[in-house]
Amino acid sequence: MNDMKVGDILLEQMLVTPEQLHEALELQKTLSPSPLLGKLLVKLGYLKESDLQLLLDRHEKRQPFTEVLLALGCVTKEDLDVALEMSGNEFLPLDQVLLNLDFVTEEALAKAIATYVDRPFVRLKQAKSNVKKGLATSIISFCTPPLMVVPVTMDGVSITIAMTHPLPYNELRRLEAQIKLKVITVIAMRSEIARAQNLFTAFSVNDEVEQRGLELPHSMMALMAEELEEPELELELDLYKVTEKDSLLVKMVNKIIYDAYKNKASDIHIEPYPGKSDIVVRMRVDGKCSVYQQLPCKYKYAIPSRIKIMAELDIAERRRPQDDKIDFKRFGPADVELRVATMPTVGHLEDVVIRLLSVGEPMLFDKLGLTRRNREALIAAISKPYGLILVVGPTGSGKTTTLHSAIAVANSPDIKIWTAEDPVEITQTGLRQVQVNAKIGLTFAAILRSFLRLDPDIVMIGEIRDLETASIVIEASLTGHLVLSTMHTNSAPETVTRLLEMGLDPFSFSDSIRCVLAQRLATSLCEHCKEKYRPGESELDELIEEYGTEAFAATGINREKIFLAKAVGCDQCQDTGYLGRIGIHELLICNDAMKSLIRKKSEIDKLRLQAVAGGMVTLKQDGILKVIYGLTDIHEIRRVCVR
Repeated sequence: MNDMKVGDILLEQMLVTPEQLHEALELQKTLSPSPLLGKLLVKLGYLKESDLQLLLDRHEKRQPFTEVLLALGCVTKEDLDVALEMSGNEFLPLDQVLLNLDFVTEEALAKAIATYVDRPFVRLKQAKSNVKKGLATSIISFCTPPLMVVPVTMDGVSITIAMTHPLPYNELRRLEAQIKLKVITVIAMRSEIARAQNLFTAFSVNDEVEQRGLELPHSMMALMAEELEEPELELELDLYKVTEKDSLLVKMVNKIIYDAYKNKASDIHIEPYPGKSDIVVRMRVDGKCSVYQQLPCKYKYAIPSRIKIMAELDIAERRRPQDDKIDFKRFGPADVELRVATMPTVGHLEDVVIRLLSVGEPMLFDKLGLTRRNREALIAAISKPYGLILVVGPTGSGKTTTLHSAIAVANSPDIKIWTAEDPVEITQTGLRQVQVNAKIGLTFAAILRSFLRLDPDIVMIGEIRDLETASIVIEASLTGHLVLSTMHTNSAPETVTRLLEMGLDPFSFSDSIRCVLAQRLATSLCEHCKEKYRPGESELDELIEEYGTEAFAATGINREKIFLAKAVGCDQCQDTGYLGRIGIHELLICNDAMKSLIRKKSEIDKLRLQAVAGGMVTLKQDGILKVIYGLTDIHEIRRVCVR
């Protein structure tokens, strides 16, 4: 912390005069309790509140947040020490850890933050705000998680915005310039801000639809009611009567895709059945498939045809699989890219699977959920000038997200980075990204060969699918390039044996490989409704036995202080008790002992034992740690981890 006093800094930066400072100091002596000097100068009109806040932040003159928590009696010193240790080990914000461990209430934490940053604490009422919807959604989208904001009220020249944490000074000025209003900030609880945001975004979705002239109904039930109003015909006649250009059908397909986008689904499955059985539409949200709607069987030919027209596929070809993409903003009120794949099924029908590609910025590396050991080891591997780093797991386990987050750590103007992806989902400034196009021979292997002639420092290859690509990756990593890629394997040790079975030279491979990160995505417990509880001895024994008794003892976790969490259900999570996903990982470091085993083409069990001896925490063990931290439950970990 800076040793200069606040008064000296104010004088040095000419924010107040010596006379004004002297007057404030003399007045401070006469008041009881004695106010803070900065606040007194603001009340006297000698100093702007914004200048004071900027000075406190830049010169680290605020009281530490931990001292604020203790002074307000929000948490005991013992509990705070536990939370600080967990925050450091898991690289999670202290306030999140305190809530996860149920050491503080949400209201007490928000009040402590308000005291720390010297802002008012407010409770948000459900009364309708006088802020216009367009302005509100612009402000809400200005800030990225974990910071949450919502406008509360406004007048002609200023707007009051509730926040979970204050915006940095430069960002606040940028927001003011964007909305052309003076911003007054207050602190509120995250749950109340989320509820207030939902009121604005619910309105804004309808506004957007109206502005684009798209007559999407509020629910699929409205469409079904419209369908029932049509006269009933014989089944065989219906099948040919309904065409892919039917207005009701167009609305139906658009509504399915739009609802999937709103619900943050990753995939849509359209499954027609022979005879008079209904068409089943399922969506995958947070890794789990559930039935979204059942549609009349008369649409079983028309719906796939409509989607194929949108994707510019051959609607006459029903005997072979086809795939392509849809830019949905041409058809509906959502700017999302869709990857469409069709598959012929029994009864001369076609299944359609649509993947929603969420193009966006890379996730912050610190938000991946890596433990301290895994995080530090992965950063060390990324910092090397050459070698191979692999991220492995099943489809949809977040491999590309992890790769981009890792590359973002190394991304700088003095490093040239090329990526080959299929598809390009995440974009970063500074990266030169290439889209794979197998139809014209632009495969991963072909692109990688070209990359080596383009003076790269770091190369990312979306996936190693064959021996040719794997061989070129090894060659590139041994000739002064850092290469990152993914594979579809179940564990880190299994990845090593899979590559050796492909036919790679074990000596070259052992020299090139730096580390292998295996990962899964488990569904998180809903932060808004999860319930903390003290597990019984039998439940705790079972959890520790599943982790490994000796391995658990080495973690240093006190079983007497373990609190778990369970799903409850609320409006935020659609009464499921789960909301969002969290990564679980195992990181195999290729040290000298591991290199020796690779050269001998050792069996997978020996590789696994050596990896554990080198500090690797298995996927299941990492998942159980996430259970102990209250982020998910053991049922989810058992669902995604076999061992």
